[in-house]
Amino acid sequence: MVHGARVSSTPEVLPAPDLTVWQDRVRLMVKPRRFEHVLRVARLAFDIALANGLDAERAYIAGILHDIARDLPDAELLKLAPPECDIDARHPLALHGRAARTLLERWGFADGTVLEAVEDHTTGPRPHNGVSKAVYIADVSEPGRGVNDDIRELAMTDLDAALRRAIHSKVTYLQGRGIAVHPRTLRVHEALL
Repeated sequence: MVHGARVSSTPEVLPAPDLTVWQDRVRLMVKPRRFEHVLRVARLAFDIALANGLDAERAYIAGILHDIARDLPDAELLKLAPPECDIDARHPLALHGRAARTLLERWGFADGTVLEAVEDHTTGPRPHNGVSKAVYIADVSEPGRGVNDDIRELAMTDLDAALRRAIHSKVTYLQGRGIAVHPRTLRVHEALL
């Protein structure tokens, strides 16, 4: 599949253990600059997971896969991940985490920890999934973004404190600008307080 092509409704099963196959699939699905971001997120998620005694290999894989649906057209995102709330309907880009999970499941990827991390990277991780926390933090603080260096550094020594800072920063930023916060993000924020 080339970037911008429509997603086939016929599932194509790819072997989960072959990271090269998945990485190549992501490279074809996203724009070149997005793929550079994906690689930075994967590397940082690996480092964060390793520093916190988590499964670094799974964090790397989730980092590679997290934006596989990011450059799909809105109509595809809405098909793959029907809106759960008004924010999803108005801003389909918010669905790219759930859409990515759907695509990966259709293609035979079955690692629940990684799938959850991919799904939750846009709205915030579930409290039991350390890999998801590492990917979320890596996504918001990878060096190419030029922001959140403090969160990235904190994640190397205190993952939960870094997550609290990242989620709180996102919520206060959006609320301060009068932008609605996704209900999933609000649930994570409230659980972390």
